[in-house]
Amino acid sequence: MESATASPPRTDVAYTVGKASATDVPSLVALVNSAYRGESSRRGWTTEEHLVGGQRTDTAAIARDIDTPGQMILVLRQAATVCGCVLLEDKADRTCYLGLLTVRPDLQARGIGRRLLAAGEAWAAEHFGSHHVEMTVVELRGELIAWYQRRGYQLTGEIRPFPYEDQRFGLPKRDDLRFVVLRRRIAP
Repeated sequence: MESATASPPRTDVAYTVGKASATDVPSLVALVNSAYRGESSRRGWTTEEHLVGGQRTDTAAIARDIDTPGQMILVLRQAATVCGCVLLEDKADRTCYLGLLTVRPDLQARGIGRRLLAAGEAWAAEHFGSHHVEMTVVELRGELIAWYQRRGYQLTGEIRPFPYEDQRFGLPKRDDLRFVVLRRRIAP
């Protein structure tokens, strides 16, 4: 299994973005959990460790995301090393749900997240026929919400509950967690 905390990829190899397959599941689970939870997540700025402990995802969830029709994960690699990913889900009304945008903590703040976000939006427009991209972000993540707003996403005013009862999404450290919904138009 590839470790999400492996040494940094070589700088002389270009990044590629492609659709994830079943063979990517272990690497994706390690990547996502390392970027959002635990000590390794503190190396990047996307950590949720101060809000939620435990796992962020598991093998069954990632495998389901890859296998479900109308849903897929794009993977960003440098050579054979998984460096980032983004989940896309085709929704009604020409909307794509975008989630799980993840970059290895030691590679954050290098433009990889922007590249993955743009690749996800382009995929949604081309393959799903989406006109809008929608996402949810923990309301207390002000710096992350601001990052998305700088990329054209707007708060919709909609609030969704945090899944406190489902430990597959982690162990909440606060009782005031909830999601805000952001949306961006990507096509006419």
